Amino acid sequence: MRKNLKAFGLLFFFLAIASVPLLAQATQQPSLTDTRASLFKLSLIVGGAIITLAAAAGAFCQAKAISAACEGISRNPASGPYIRGLLFIGLILIETLVIYALLITFIILVFQWGKYS
Repeated sequence: MRKNLKAFGLLFFFLAIASVPLLAQATQQPSLTDTRASLFKLSLIVGGAIITLAAAAGAFCQAKAISAACEGISRNPASGPYIRGLLFIGLILIETLVIYALLITFIILVFQWGKYS
């Protein structure tokens, strides 16, 4: 518990130090093009975060599924074909979810911001 609290405190400290230059920025009225540009930058960040999290979660789930299938086949080799078939169906579904996240990312990035504002 104490070790986690120390790591969290250090993270908070470094984030606070890193955000200090943002507080020194001069404020001005943003124009419409600045608003669209900032919205597009935000969409790039969100799109990148979506595909990064989806790829990481998909890779973790695939590794866990393959590990469990290998353990199941090693314990009962006669059920190998059944486990292998279920493994392939599961891997296909996991990969489909990652592809859906990629599709959502493309939709976010290709959205025409100036047309709808």
